[in-house]
This record gives sequence, C-alpha cells and structure tokens, in this order.
Amino acid sequence: MLPLPPLSPAETLVDHEPKKLSLTRRLILLVLFCLAQFLDAFNNSALFSAIPALEISMGMTESQSTWIISAFQLTFASFLLISGRISDVYNPKFAFIGGVSGLGVISLCAGFVDDTIPLIILRALSGIASSMTIPSALTLLVNLFPDPLEQARAIGLFGGCGCVANVLGLMIGAMFVEWASYHWVFWFVAIVAVPVALACVFIIPPEISKTKDNLRPAAAKWKSLDLLGVSILTVAIILFIFAVTSGSTDGWASAIVLVPLIISILMVVGFFYWETLIPVDKAAIPPRTWFYHNFSILFAVALLPYLWWSTVFSIFTTLWQNVFEWSAISSVIHMFPIGVVAFAMSFTGSLSRVFSPKWIILTGLCLCMVATALLALGGGKPQDFWPYIFPAFSLGSAGVMLTYTHANIAIFQAAPSSMAGTVGAIFNGALQFGSAIGIAAASSIETSVEAIHGGSHEYGGRAAAFWFLFGVISLQFISVSIFYDRSTDHIPQPKHGNPVNPAQHNTHFDEKLNDANMTITKVNEKADLGDLPV
Repeated sequence: MLPLPPLSPAETLVDHEPKKLSLTRRLILLVLFCLAQFLDAFNNSALFSAIPALEISMGMTESQSTWIISAFQLTFASFLLISGRISDVYNPKFAFIGGVSGLGVISLCAGFVDDTIPLIILRALSGIASSMTIPSALTLLVNLFPDPLEQARAIGLFGGCGCVANVLGLMIGAMFVEWASYHWVFWFVAIVAVPVALACVFIIPPEISKTKDNLRPAAAKWKSLDLLGVSILTVAIILFIFAVTSGSTDGWASAIVLVPLIISILMVVGFFYWETLIPVDKAAIPPRTWFYHNFSILFAVALLPYLWWSTVFSIFTTLWQNVFEWSAISSVIHMFPIGVVAFAMSFTGSLSRVFSPKWIILTGLCLCMVATALLALGGGKPQDFWPYIFPAFSLGSAGVMLTYTHANIAIFQAAPSSMAGTVGAIFNGALQFGSAIGIAAASSIETSVEAIHGGSHEYGGRAAAFWFLFGVISLQFISVSIFYDRSTDHIPQPKHGNPVNPAQHNTHFDEKLNDANMTITKVNEKADLGDLPV
C-alpha cells in the first residue's frame, strides 16, 4: 500500500471540539487572555498622558514625541499577519507566552531609559511583542470556547478589555505622571505581563494549542509561512503607516510622504498578485479569504472603532489641557463615560446568537452618527460638556462598542476556526489602520481649517474633523445596509476550504488543491483493492 498523504487543510485539528476543561480553568484562561489584550491597549493609550512629561524630561521635539506613539502602532500593525500565521502553523501557546514575556521585559527596560532614540526603538520592539499576543490569544480563545454562544461572549469580553484599557490607560498614566513619574507607565506593564506569562506556562493545556499543522515536520511548517508574501505586506504596511503619520506634520505634498505612500500601494498590489500564484495552503492570506461570507464588509467595518476613539482622544486631550487648561487627571475623568459604557457593552456578545449581527452593527453605527453630530455641533466651551459631550461620549461609546464586538464575532464565524490566528491578525490590523488614518486625517483637517478660522483656540477645525468622521460613518452605514447578507447568520463556521454556501466562492487554486487531494485518494483506493485476495 502507498503511504497515507500528509494532513490536508480540510482535516484540521482545531475543527474538532477539544477535551472539555473545567469552568474554573476556562475562566482563569479567559482572564489571562483579557489581561494581555488590556496591556496591549494600555501600552499605547497611557503614553498620551505621559507625552508632556516625556517632552520636558528628554527635550523632545513635537515630531519625536509623535513617534513615541507611532513607533508602537507601526510595528504592532505590521507584524500582526506574520504572528497570525505563526499562531496557525506553530503552537499558539508558545507564541502567546513569548509575546507577553517579551512585552514585559522590553517595558521593564524602557522604564530605565532617559534618551529619546533608545526609547523609540524599545517602543517599536514592544509593538512587535504585542503583535504576537493578539492572534495567538484569539486562536486559543476560539479553541477554548468551541460553543458558538460561549465563544461570542468570550470574544466580546476580550475585545471589551482592549476598549476599556484605552480609557483606563489614560487615567492610570495620568495618575503615574501626577503622583510618581512617567517611568511607572512602563514598569506597570512589566509588573502585570511577567506574572501572566509565567502563569500561562502551567495553565494553558496542550489540547487547545493544537493547530492544523501540528503533525507536520518542522521543515513543512517553515515552508508554509509564505515568508516572501508576509515580508512584502509587512514592508508595505510600515511604509503606509509612516506616510499617513508623517503627513500631518510634514505636509501631504512632501516627498517624505508621497514616496513611501506610492511604494506601499504598489507593494500591496504586488502582495495580492503573489498570493494568487502560490498554493492556497501556503498563502499568508489565501484569495478565498475575501470571499468568505461577509468577510470583506466586516473588514471595512473594523476600520471604524479605533478611528472614532483615536479622533476623540486626540482632539479633546489637547483641547481640554491646552485651551481649557484642565489638569491631566481632570481631562481623563471627563472621558471616563467612554470606558464605563464600553465595558458595559462588552457583555452584549450573546446578542449575536439572538439577532442578526447586521441589525446590531447598524444600530451601533446609528448611535455613532448621533454622537459624532453632537460633538461637531458643540464642545468648544467648558459649559458644553453636559449638554453635548457627555451624551455624545455615552452614545458614541455604546455604538462603537456594539459595532466592534459584533463585527469581531461575525468575522470569526465567517471564516474557518483553523484560520483564527490569521483572521485575528487581519481584524486587529484593520483596527490599527483605522487609528493611524483617523489621527492623520483629523489632524490635517483640523490644522487646515484652523489656519483660516481663528487658530487652535477656536473649535471650528475640530468640528470639521468630526463632520468628516460623520461622513465616514454614514458611508459605512450605507455599505452594511447594502452588502451584508444575513443568509448565513447563526450557522456553523465553514470548514477549511469548504465554504458554507455558494456565496463563499472557492478560487481556481482551491479547485486545484481539491483535485490533487481527490487524485491521492483514488490512488490509495486502488492500492487497497490490489491487496485484496482474489
């Protein structure tokens, strides 16, 4: 008889329900994964409160202080895809522990640095470490909670911790700056991350760490990473984020912005062309991924949440501290409604099992439009907080959290569970793109309007940025209304390479792979018949 063929993509290990763990152990693991998500968001948002102290302590220029934030976002978004592939191909447990422990060690070192350039480098390295935690945590989370209802709740809480950390990070960072020093912003991350990594070494069981390639030899795993494609896309993302980040400070018409922007667009086109040339089981993002039901529209929806939050944070932290002369802690306290509402809405994940995600996402977008209109109409005076800003923060945070949570749940239900790491990388990459684009667009619009109407002490430029954001939300509302198809809501996830219905098309590369597997099966059947006695 011929030897059995290697494990095919359709025969994934993670498509089967793992051994049932105790409820206590599963809840502990959920808390540990949520802490990692919290640290990733905290590591970015807490620096907003520490930037003024960093500028004074290190004598930074405005562009250098911008890169303290941007260096983390740039590497975090750039390395998400390769970390997602590593989580799918190798053991996600090792990827998660390595990312969390690396984040803790790098943050510990950053707390002792008092020079600008080394700090920017360490921030970039911490972005790489953080990018290893999200896809691997989502892979483990999907395997830990195979039941759709439990999985929806777990993913909702996981995402909610990141959203809450955006606000709590501002508050905790302000408290450290006010009562201790900015060094404790970094040391706090190390104090939490290192114990989490040590606990995960012993608590994460091997049965939820299995991937579809666990039985393959190391050489086969290495070849399936698509290093060329991932490298092309990583460089393209780095150049793109660099361009949009530099555009608000150096001018959009400058060569330092236009050249990397054009090169990044060409490289993205080259990446997608390359993905059509290689076998589907080796592609970093197989072309069929975009044809999974509602996957593309959910990717577009993922651009909004961090775009809205980053625009609100960047506009009001500078307005309240620089124009209203509020203290850092007072400014953060006024933003607390965002965190409270976001945390409360993170428990709504089970709604996706009762209602269609389409209606929940559209409800969230409606709330976002109302909130953004309120922010555009009022907010330029301290007395505008209660009639305009407070209801806008409450409605907007609820709407963004509904959109974020249920788009996150729906996109994992649209793709096979064996692609959980890659899907998590794509979704979180979209979140980071939205944040980078949002800050750049809002800063450019605000600056250009203020140059004509009254300067930075007037609210006209900020109102124009919010009207731009209102237009983006309206466009997304129309797109979801038209393109989101509810026909596959509340049905099981598709198997790897086996779409649920005809709407989830296979590419001709999938057909070639299926034909090859069928040929091997027929050969084995003939060999078996040849061994039978006459």
